[in-house]
Amino acid sequence: MEGRLKLILLAVILFMVGMPLAGIFRGTTPPPPDPDHADMGRPRATQVFSSDAPPALVGEDMVWIPPGAFIQGTTRGGLNERPERLVTLPGFWIDRYEVTNYQYGRFVKATGHRKPGPPSRYAKRLAQLRGPNQPVAYVSWYDADAYCRWREARLPTEAEWEKAMRGLDGRLWPWGNSPRPRKANLGGGEDGYDATSPVGSFPLDRSPFGVHDGFGNLMEWGDDWYREQVGRPDDSRPATVADRGGYKTLRGAGYTSYGTDLRITARSFMVPDFRDETIGFRCATSDQKKPPPRGGLPG
Repeated sequence: MEGRLKLILLAVILFMVGMPLAGIFRGTTPPPPDPDHADMGRPRATQVFSSDAPPALVGEDMVWIPPGAFIQGTTRGGLNERPERLVTLPGFWIDRYEVTNYQYGRFVKATGHRKPGPPSRYAKRLAQLRGPNQPVAYVSWYDADAYCRWREARLPTEAEWEKAMRGLDGRLWPWGNSPRPRKANLGGGEDGYDATSPVGSFPLDRSPFGVHDGFGNLMEWGDDWYREQVGRPDDSRPATVADRGGYKTLRGAGYTSYGTDLRITARSFMVPDFRDETIGFRCATSDQKKPPPRGGLPG
């Protein structure tokens, strides 16, 4: 009896010792992925910021905006959108699309300029913003200005941007005077995109001049220093850095934008060294002759 008890006790001890050893040899099961970070470690060939040329790239095509008057501002918007007035501009060229990751990558490679990226080391949507034909984000006003200068161009003024996106008939959206939020890349995934879309993906987000993505995708840097009200008869001077504590203008809406006050005439502002996933840009030039594309990119 005593010998049987010893054998039973020995078997129990071996079983208890063997369980952790079996776990070691079998390996551990990894925890389930965090759904908020599931994409961060997953390689995506189309979302790497690179200057290596993938197929079907969008080129640096520019659109000619003819000289003449257009309606700027609106009485239907906020105080900083008023007054509605006629503004006359000389002719200018403006990019048909927002500057893309691929285009900006050529600039970084050629000049050694810093890559676009968040000020911190973590950005939740960073992997979703890196497609070669998606608009470049996380660029400051200084970064955007440097890129446009490299292309022998500049950032558009507020008036130029609004004319290029609005046309000559005073419309409040690229397609007319009725809001149609799913016709541009705005807040929410109902339009098919959780982040930015490749430029030119929304046919109705196209101005009468043929300029794309002025209403959605990303907000865009303008060249001007921000002033709360423009176009008043008693204040025709250009805005300066002192007008609003050193803010640069932002125009358009982005893929995170919501609200009933989203119009082509809406105005925003931000400090020029700010970088964010919602801000991009495009270039313009006053030269009568269309500038050639840089770095072998298609025009």
